Amino acid sequence: MSSTDTLTSSQTSTNAQVLDATTHANIHDKLARALGIKTAQVNAFVKLYDEGATVPFIARYRKEKTQNLDDAQLRALEKSLNYERDMATRRLKITELLSTQGNLTDELQTRIDNATSKLELEDIYLPYRPRRRSPAAKARAAGLDTAAQAVLTQEITPTDALADYQIQSSITDDSGNEIEVDFSDIEKQLAGVQAIIVDEWTQALGLLDNLRSGFAKTASIVSSVASEEKREVGEKFKDYFEHSESLARLPNHRLLAMLRGRQENVLGLKIEGEDAPFIEKIINHFDVDAKAPAARREFLAEAASSLWKDKWRPHIEHRLLTEKRLAAEADAIDVFASNLQHLLMSAPAGPKVILGVDPGIRHGVKMAIVDAQGHVMSDSEEKPVIATVYPFAPDNKMDEAKKVIDALLSTYNVDLVAIGNGTASRETDAMIKEILAANDALKAKAVIVNESGASVYSASELASDELANLDVSVRGAVSIARRLQDPLSELVKVDPKAIGVGQYQHDVNQNQLADSLDKVTQDSVNAVGVDVNTASPAILAHIAGLNRNVAQQIVTYRKEHGAFESREALKNVPRLGAKTFEQAAGFLRIHNGSNPLDATGVHPESYALVDSLLAQAGKPLSEVIGNDGVLNTIDTTTLAANDDNVSVKAIIEELAKPARDPRPEFKTANFRDDVNSIKDLSEGMTLEGVVTNVTAFGCFVDVGVHQDGLVHISQMANDFVADPMNRVKPGDIVSVRVISIDEKRGRIGFSMKPESEKPVRTAAKSTTASTDGEKTSRPRNNNANSDRPNNSRPAADKRPSKSRGKRQDKDNASNRSKPVKNDKAEAPSKMGTLGALLQEAGVTKTKK
Repeated sequence: MSSTDTLTSSQTSTNAQVLDATTHANIHDKLARALGIKTAQVNAFVKLYDEGATVPFIARYRKEKTQNLDDAQLRALEKSLNYERDMATRRLKITELLSTQGNLTDELQTRIDNATSKLELEDIYLPYRPRRRSPAAKARAAGLDTAAQAVLTQEITPTDALADYQIQSSITDDSGNEIEVDFSDIEKQLAGVQAIIVDEWTQALGLLDNLRSGFAKTASIVSSVASEEKREVGEKFKDYFEHSESLARLPNHRLLAMLRGRQENVLGLKIEGEDAPFIEKIINHFDVDAKAPAARREFLAEAASSLWKDKWRPHIEHRLLTEKRLAAEADAIDVFASNLQHLLMSAPAGPKVILGVDPGIRHGVKMAIVDAQGHVMSDSEEKPVIATVYPFAPDNKMDEAKKVIDALLSTYNVDLVAIGNGTASRETDAMIKEILAANDALKAKAVIVNESGASVYSASELASDELANLDVSVRGAVSIARRLQDPLSELVKVDPKAIGVGQYQHDVNQNQLADSLDKVTQDSVNAVGVDVNTASPAILAHIAGLNRNVAQQIVTYRKEHGAFESREALKNVPRLGAKTFEQAAGFLRIHNGSNPLDATGVHPESYALVDSLLAQAGKPLSEVIGNDGVLNTIDTTTLAANDDNVSVKAIIEELAKPARDPRPEFKTANFRDDVNSIKDLSEGMTLEGVVTNVTAFGCFVDVGVHQDGLVHISQMANDFVADPMNRVKPGDIVSVRVISIDEKRGRIGFSMKPESEKPVRTAAKSTTASTDGEKTSRPRNNNANSDRPNNSRPAADKRPSKSRGKRQDKDNASNRSKPVKNDKAEAPSKMGTLGALLQEAGVTKTKK
């Protein structure tokens, strides 16, 4: 399913209102078949959805009504429902327009009904779209339609068909407006007649379908440097300066790279393909060769050529490229959303005292300590516990730095040290480990934390509000500490596009991207739930039923009136009405409040049912909650009919494990102390690392050398890997073996295959290439606008590109096991955002 826009809720509601009951029923049946669920389940979801229920609320508290559809199924259903409603609304509009014009036929209606995309719908309507200033429209207004029909239906030469044509003194269009046209001579009149014929032939939609299908199979996309002066400034696109390959088999990531080059005016793109076979098909379809006399036949053959070259081929090229672009964007958005979900759902360290460390060299190592609740700790003078030390060059105050850090760790009983993975992270990690090893009394453990986006948060309005008494430079250390403590609560404060798990994120439809990422964040936040008395407005805004305005109202009310004692007290918050309370209450937790159920995932609407369960058990809530033994003895047969929203079984499961956190158990990777940079690596070395990003062609792994290496999909397992996301997720701790190193270019290739089953190459450190000749690692980029694109073709895609000029066939070369020699070496450091993005897409850049 392709989509060209994202509908707002108001647009969706409007579209739903204009559709009749039969159309709604047909949509529901279609969705049920497509998603493999029952029509009754679709009907139940739609009813709740149209009443204003959110997906997290339906998934959690209306399971009985939807027959246990989970949040993933509901999101797919929501997306498909909105798209089909939009399609149905457009179908009605096009049908109405064609009917008004008198052009609606049974064949057209069938085509409209069977259209599967908005692009296809618009293609059907295109020949009938009013174009008052088109050559054909002007020719008709000038009275040339009679001659055109004569040429089409009679054995007459075009010149003879125009014998009785009289030039009009004044010409008006179908709206009565006078237009300027010039059909003063025979050549212009013949051109007008031909334009009318071509316009009529464009209505042969079946022929157009056939030609589009044939052209799509044989067309190639060709990229070239826009001009000679662009060769140097656009060197990062040099792999596409003379490039050609099959459009049908073009991988998504390469298309996005080409489009980026075109956007920056470095590349020119065009579609290459044959003309003659398709013109011949048009001639055969309209039986032009059988027309007589010869002048008429030649005239119609010219019209067939014009139809293909001037009308249909440009249109087909645009549609094919648009379809490929939409598919590539959808793929990039899906990858981003999946990676974001796993990052948000990373294991939290929990309520521990953490020293957040933002490493740096020239500007020092910034530090801040947060308590178990995530608040910046204060010293005896009520000043925030922060510090900046300068252990590295040019200051080299290592001993002083160690004393300060040792004092912080000892004085405040720090449990964990969260070290950002930016510049000087491994040096800082080594220094802190030396401090911990030298003092047995210290219980802290050092952990490397992904700091992407921390600088964005530091300078944000939210950070200014939360950490108003701290300098911007220190806020990053606080964010790093909180990320270890509770990744979800901290990461929601940062624009997902700044977190660094996306690919070509600035090139895709931004509305669709924002909508997808917002839904992923909402699902993650609601799956975990939040403490309403400590939550920030940023995370509260993602709770089902809430928005930024209401979230801020909750925080403001909390500041003015103190902590909420119960969920019921939330009803006192301005702008938090009954419907909002219904949607949000179950996901808002209140610990140590007046009602213990407020700390669980049990919705307030089910509290009466819990009371009935307690009465049945003859025990107070304190003896039942968390007690499987007692809960399993309760006879629920008489209670089952009391609540048709959530089953009694679901409530008992919640009471057995109240507010259970679905996130995994916290654990950390053990980076080798003797491996701190790419220089320390050697082929065959086995390392433990953390998966940082997963793409369609493999995954990137951080082993603590400031450079994520690539485990290509072909190196993930000995058996076939259809989708890397089925094997690993961001945050997973994995064991990898180094199989290739390109120190000059800063590229590392890893394998996850067992060493005994996959011999290690014995070649020395050399320049190597992964499948498709693309890079096997990427420089870590914590820039707020960083992209992490697809940078390699999946193993299954081993089709070679066509070579152009002196370009070598890199696709073929990449499939060989021997190293690839490179004439120019690239520097891995100091690479900008776009450079990193394009490097991963197979576009190289030489550092001057």
